Amino acid sequence: MTEFVSEKGKMTGEWFTEVQKEAGIAFSLEVKQKLHAEQTPFQSIEIYETTQFGNLMIIDGCTMVSDRDNFLYHEMMSHPILFTHPNPKRVVIIGGGDCGTLQQVLLHDSVEKVWQIEIDERVTRLAEQYFPQLCTSNNDPRAELMFIDGIKWISEQPDESIDIVIIDSTDPVGPAEGLFSEPFYRDCHRALRQHGMIIQQSESPLIHMRILKEMYAEVTAAGFADMATLSFPQCIYPSGWWSATMACKDGKIDGFREQAAREKTFATQYYNASIHQAALAMPEFFLQQIR
Repeated sequence: MTEFVSEKGKMTGEWFTEVQKEAGIAFSLEVKQKLHAEQTPFQSIEIYETTQFGNLMIIDGCTMVSDRDNFLYHEMMSHPILFTHPNPKRVVIIGGGDCGTLQQVLLHDSVEKVWQIEIDERVTRLAEQYFPQLCTSNNDPRAELMFIDGIKWISEQPDESIDIVIIDSTDPVGPAEGLFSEPFYRDCHRALRQHGMIIQQSESPLIHMRILKEMYAEVTAAGFADMATLSFPQCIYPSGWWSATMACKDGKIDGFREQAAREKTFATQYYNASIHQAALAMPEFFLQQIR
């Protein structure tokens, strides 16, 4: 099998390995075959067929999405914030080119409009080819797919025009680096309506506390009133323990629409009201460093 080597990941023999050198760990998946490889104007994209996790997308050497465990991430990036907001109607997803988060957002009947903004169109086109089960809602009339710079798009939106911004980005390097900055969060804050909220994937509490602390500082400096982090398992991501952080424009994040979550009208594989409540319980080391 052709060897693929990048700063973080490499294909050796029958195994793809993502290395997190800073944390001193690595994670491997057994591979049957390479299905696709290309260099876009923004990043390198690899698609592999694995033995146990189905198809696997790699971006710049980092595991992004697999058939087997993508539901964990996509459900936790969407349902907790949609059931926390009192009445979400207008939703923006920045990143999320595999469209799995879009699919979950559109399960909510209250949602009237979703802008899916991915800077690299090739991520979406490859997802349509190799992860078609994630793209079943791409033609929903409520969805608008745009392949542009999400940071610029947010900066141009009218004041108080959006209910939720979901920042479904890669790590805070390269094209995604600006999505973890105070100026971007300020633009989100301005564009959000009353009770508006953001949620952003926020890496692993175990090995990325530096990123989480910086993120809390930037979001707070941008004017958000309250923040809360929830965690969930994610086997193919570094440490296997991932997080997403919510922030509210103008009030406390105090509970969620629990009854609505318990009576949800759609099926999920991971998310439910009890998971939502439990995911917000964070360990002492996290609370001590974030305070």
